[in-house]
Amino acid sequence: MRWEDFRRSKNVEDRRGQSGGFGGGLGGGLGGGFGRGGGMRGRGGLGIGGLIVIGLIAWATGINPAVLIGGAEILLGDGEGSGYSQPQGQPAPSRSISTEDKKLGDFAAVVLAQTEDVWTPIFKAEGATYSEPGLVLFSGATRSACGAADSAVGPFYCPRDQKVYLDTSFFKEMSQRFRAPGDFAAAYVIAHEVGHHVENQIGLLAKVQAAQRQASPAEANALSVRVELMADCLAGVWAHHANAQWRILEDGDIEEAMNAASAIGDDRLQKQTQGYVVPDSFTHGTSAQRMKWFKLGLDGGSMQRCNTFQGNI
Repeated sequence: MRWEDFRRSKNVEDRRGQSGGFGGGLGGGLGGGFGRGGGMRGRGGLGIGGLIVIGLIAWATGINPAVLIGGAEILLGDGEGSGYSQPQGQPAPSRSISTEDKKLGDFAAVVLAQTEDVWTPIFKAEGATYSEPGLVLFSGATRSACGAADSAVGPFYCPRDQKVYLDTSFFKEMSQRFRAPGDFAAAYVIAHEVGHHVENQIGLLAKVQAAQRQASPAEANALSVRVELMADCLAGVWAHHANAQWRILEDGDIEEAMNAASAIGDDRLQKQTQGYVVPDSFTHGTSAQRMKWFKLGLDGGSMQRCNTFQGNI
């Protein structure tokens, strides 16, 4: 993947030089993680019928999505606010980071910048304004407006502060544990999390969480799968437009991303860890589904084709 000569986003906060972490578990559900952990959770609120009619009205009826953007308040966990505050007192002692980690930080900043340059005109064409998300790079553990998190969570998007959180060691884990190496595979991870931000911008995440509160565990998981597959498709939309504008793709890049999508399918991960699969517990989709929806976005470059809430997935 070609990336070194492109601009870096200004919306990156690098916490990797801070020593120590933050204790405690996640203080609320996450707006979507890449390939580990469960989906969003909560209680009370809109039913699934309301989700389809209201949350996806832009795609289901063709109404301009601008009417939905910025209009939904996302409540996670108990819905009483994040309980988040900036750490007080002296800043944590800094420590140096390796040359390799610095390069990973530059890479992430370039990919984020490209998502900004892709999604801004797409939203503008619909008469809407794209609000750029932040990206927090951390090592080991950190705090978000959704609570404390550590590297075991994997990359995730927090709707409360509209930031993507990424421990760059996950890229090494992708290569070694998931056997999904490559720059473009890593870019797919970032673009997937930004896809959750796009879902947040159109009011989808709030509607899905409200529907999950009324649903059975299996139904809630099924909704989570649709959210995750849509984010995969939106990552493909980014890749389509980024390549059209900047010719970022090199030989083997598509295969890298498809391999990554396959490697973190629920069925494949469950088979590896427990020897059998439990479809009702899926939260991200099967390997085949994740590859299908990423490729759908990549081939067409159309956000409208990413509606995973209509028909079979």
